[in-house]
Amino acid sequence: MKDIRLGLIGDNISRSRSPLLHRLAGDQNNIAVTYDRLVPKDRNETFQQTLAYCQTGGYRGINVTYPYKERVMPALRIDDPLVRAIGAANTVVFEGDAALGHNTDYSGFMAAYQRVRQDVKPGPVLMIGAGGVGRAVAFGLAKLGAAELRLVDRDTAKAQALAKALNSIAPDLQISICDDASGAADGAEGLINCTPVGMVGYDGTPLPSTAMANAKWAFDAVYTPVNTQFLNDAAAQGLTVISGWELFFFQGVHAWRIFSGQTVDETRLRDDLLLS
Repeated sequence: MKDIRLGLIGDNISRSRSPLLHRLAGDQNNIAVTYDRLVPKDRNETFQQTLAYCQTGGYRGINVTYPYKERVMPALRIDDPLVRAIGAANTVVFEGDAALGHNTDYSGFMAAYQRVRQDVKPGPVLMIGAGGVGRAVAFGLAKLGAAELRLVDRDTAKAQALAKALNSIAPDLQISICDDASGAADGAEGLINCTPVGMVGYDGTPLPSTAMANAKWAFDAVYTPVNTQFLNDAAAQGLTVISGWELFFFQGVHAWRIFSGQTVDETRLRDDLLLS
């Protein structure tokens, strides 16, 4: 493989670092990478039209981000039953007429968590946001041995659907659906933001700092900016912080392996990204 064409489909992705990550990964493997940002509305297309363009336009694969990770599923062949259960995909590879779906948010979150907290179990966790990335993180929490998961989402049906999917693979996980994030934070050891609140263009935080005082750790799926208000508040309250940048890094490393079949020197890639 001498060159590879990749892309990212999503909204609000002008500051995504995915193009750089994959170009740097390609440099390590002597593969020239073209990586395009593809925003359907800017192309005057539907998401499905942009996906079809990629499938027939010479792309090896694409990443999919907010708000399309669930929407992409009907167009994909999903070979992994776990990804089918998660119900969201962030990595797509084109093989002939097939579009194969994967979820490296799931594996990426677990790698990010373990890098910071090693083998310490998550404990009871409040997770705000039950969309595409939230589904992957929730399944990761189950795999990591979380004792309890409290779900908060403005769309109660989404939270209920996630709870049902989780129960199918983790019947012993205690799951509750809550209306009030501040109240649900009481007694939680982990606090997670899986909403777009806090990213560039969506300022703010989904949880008041006063609700964080007794927790132990916090994770924010947002990574642009890296230091969100949610994480800054958590750090000020003495919590161990897991940045969304870590999820971004590991999901990208895992996606690169799927796209190219190649591995990377993770330490070198991390250093190159941070210096660029």
